[in-house]
Amino acid sequence: MPDIHHPGRRSILAAGAAGAASLGASWLLTGCTGAASAPVLPVAARQGTPDRGGTLRIARPPASDAETLDPASALSAYEYLGALYNRLVRIGRDGTLAPDLAESWEPDDQARTWTFRLRKGVTFHDGRPLTAADAAYTLRHILDKKTASPQAAVLAPLIDPDRLRTPDEHTLVVPLKTPNAEFPSLLTHYNCYVVPDGSARSIGRTGIGTGPFKLESFAPAGPGRVTAYTDHWQGRPVLDAITFYTVADMSARSNALLAGQVDLLSQTNLDFATARVIAASDRATIARVENAQWYVLPMLTTEKPFTDVRVRQAMKLAYDPEHVVKVALQGAGTPGWDNPVPPSDPAHIPAHPEHDPEKARHLLKKAGHEGLAVDLYTSSYDPVFTPMALAYQDSARRAGIRVRVRTAAADSYYTQIWMKKPLMATYWYTGRPVDQLFTQVFRGGSSYNETAWSDKDFDALLDRARRETDDRRRRELYGEAQTFVIDKGGAITPMFADRLVGISRKVRGYAEHGFEFDYLGIGLKGA
Repeated sequence: MPDIHHPGRRSILAAGAAGAASLGASWLLTGCTGAASAPVLPVAARQGTPDRGGTLRIARPPASDAETLDPASALSAYEYLGALYNRLVRIGRDGTLAPDLAESWEPDDQARTWTFRLRKGVTFHDGRPLTAADAAYTLRHILDKKTASPQAAVLAPLIDPDRLRTPDEHTLVVPLKTPNAEFPSLLTHYNCYVVPDGSARSIGRTGIGTGPFKLESFAPAGPGRVTAYTDHWQGRPVLDAITFYTVADMSARSNALLAGQVDLLSQTNLDFATARVIAASDRATIARVENAQWYVLPMLTTEKPFTDVRVRQAMKLAYDPEHVVKVALQGAGTPGWDNPVPPSDPAHIPAHPEHDPEKARHLLKKAGHEGLAVDLYTSSYDPVFTPMALAYQDSARRAGIRVRVRTAAADSYYTQIWMKKPLMATYWYTGRPVDQLFTQVFRGGSSYNETAWSDKDFDALLDRARRETDDRRRRELYGEAQTFVIDKGGAITPMFADRLVGISRKVRGYAEHGFEFDYLGIGLKGA
């Protein structure tokens, strides 16, 4: 199961979820979306200035007993990371790169050597000053095979850890094996939070970073607490503390929110029936994060009939993404048109092939698959999977494609179905820089390439984009890469979905981007 998929996404109200699922099927049979009768959900988190102080209580899904505070680990305690640490570079709210611990960075004229200038006056929670040695150590720690970091696969082809240089205490020089004009964006991944030099053996327990909160307690797969770090380089956070609770069942997490026992449900994308119940309550509401997740129907290109690009093209032309958004998301999202780069990304291209069932029929006939019948696997792992599959089934029928929706067990979905069945449902979180998105999910040989699609021309196009130092031309090349994926790749991307987060009506300053929120500015009204 990849690092972007997290457990705990079952419906919270059994009756409501079952009703929603059966209602979704009836919409498909009658051709009605049902959206007109649905209560309106909030379009954003509650606005206003929080009061100083107070403790935010976060309920999170269960985790492994091997959970760690080491941000480089595949088993990192994700909810703690943004509170405890900072990165060299982060993604801003507008989707572009923004300074974090590095106040500036610049490449040489070939984008082969990058120089990062670190902020002065930044301290770790134990009082040690941040230096370039810490930044260099962080990269070496990620690349160390003993760490087994998911981000190592992205950085190892680029960085030789022995060639990193620190000419002074606030300068990090990173020579690359090959030119990469997008390199700083790869350091925005949550595995890239900066840790102290030499801390590999202890960081998983101590959580010592430069973030707005410092660790008070932590139990793997259990509760924990962080408190405000008053010497944080950006100033003291609004809150006094954050308490984390691990709650195994989605129903229990949501009921705790409705009862006023917790203030925020982390890593829990609510289904629509549950979201309406929460939004209608006196204590809780919904923070709606636009286009926060992109949903995919991956076609395994190593399995027939998806080895034939004409079949893959027909599967994409056969369905109407706007129909899928209307039915599966009740309008709370944006059609994807088989482009995985979200509309908010500066590199996104709006051009796409139109829905064309007749052309899909023609392609299938030429490929020898007229009257194609396929199995599409889904599960209750995510509440949107089955409505999306049923909507695709309904839409593709007009192109003569018969889709049999198969429901698999949620607890084994990402071990028995994902990347094993020729066609299934999945999702990813948006917020990835475009180079990382293409490298992780679409480049030949990547462990996260869920369609097993491999095209040397596409990989060469990515390499050209990385080497291109002219911003306009590089954006054009990434636009060509999007067209490549749409035309030849194995990923059907029907939509980008708004994520529905359950929060207390007391919460203020909830601003999320890339599945992370602003720990510094979040707070409570009436704390």
